[in-house]
Amino acid sequence: MALANHSFSTSALSLAVSILYALLLAISSLASSSPSPYQNSPVQKWMPRRVPAGAEFVGDQVCAECHRNKVTSLAQSGMGMALETGAESRVLIANPTMTFKTGPYSYEIRRKDSNSLYTVTDGRETISLPILYAVGQGKAGQTYILQYEGGLYESHVSLYKEVGGLDFTIGMARTIPPSLKAALGKRLSDNEILNCFGCHSTGAINGGLIHLDRMTPGIRCEACHGPGGQHASASKAGQPGDKLIFNPRRLGGDELSQDFCASCHRVNNEASLLKSKDVDSVRFQPYRIFQSKCYSDDRRISCTACHDPHEPLDRNAAHYDSKCTACHSSRGRRPEVKSTETQPLAPTCRVGTKDCVACHMPKIGPPEAHFKFTDHYIRIANPKETHPQ
Repeated sequence: MALANHSFSTSALSLAVSILYALLLAISSLASSSPSPYQNSPVQKWMPRRVPAGAEFVGDQVCAECHRNKVTSLAQSGMGMALETGAESRVLIANPTMTFKTGPYSYEIRRKDSNSLYTVTDGRETISLPILYAVGQGKAGQTYILQYEGGLYESHVSLYKEVGGLDFTIGMARTIPPSLKAALGKRLSDNEILNCFGCHSTGAINGGLIHLDRMTPGIRCEACHGPGGQHASASKAGQPGDKLIFNPRRLGGDELSQDFCASCHRVNNEASLLKSKDVDSVRFQPYRIFQSKCYSDDRRISCTACHDPHEPLDRNAAHYDSKCTACHSSRGRRPEVKSTETQPLAPTCRVGTKDCVACHMPKIGPPEAHFKFTDHYIRIANPKETHPQ
């Protein structure tokens, strides 16, 4: 009887141990298969002007912990300086006094203390306001955002580098304003405010609403890469974080140029609007490049093939020769051809071997812009043509 009891106890104990072991294995397997906190919510897609509600940006200082060189150069680029506060605008500091007159209206932008005042007067009444924001880095020009009677206004006059002073803002009627309030500038609609700050700043638009208190002036890292908090935390923890941040390199050439970059630089499907602007459309590079005979889904003709968005724009024509010869080479191998045999890529120029863009991407300037823009409609340009659509 005692032997039987002992045998039963041993069997029960073995069974209990087996169950416990299986349970521990299950728990261990579950734990190993559970994603780490740094593997959640992979960023599949990000669009600069479609920031979802609740998106939280950590700021450039966090990005700089690993990418200091890129953050530093971006801050000095056209994108990084797309918007500055009136107090910090380098252009306004360098131009402490500017004046302009049209009809009975006199304009003055004068630096006072730590800001610049925008003043317009008809000789009897005067409106004088601090400049809230300066739009544009000043290479071509700079326009100003003012606050008046509870609304935001686009200044009626802007600074143009070519003339070294003020003139009518592009889009403003070049006639004498009917009133002092109209002479101040144009009151921006809600949609215009969203578009303006959505393309010239970081973090100002969240869920389709404007939040200037959260804004970082200029296009910074997270404007194009999305919120970087999880990515930064993963990197600090020694975990893979590449899927926790958006990298535009994942996009094909056409999607990059005509969707991602064009969300601010204007896209081909806005052609009906742009054509109505005639020569003014030269400012909208994705629309113009789409007209090019050589345009395709090839990343070698996408925006970032020629321009590093982290760097100031290179204005040396010779810099772009290698970009052109990436396709227009006498011998090479087509990407779609699996054979190792070299084959022609695209016709080579029969006229010149350098400064390609000088002939094939001529500079065109809307008169009111006081600046010649590189036309991204790549073609054999005819010197007699005015502005091909």
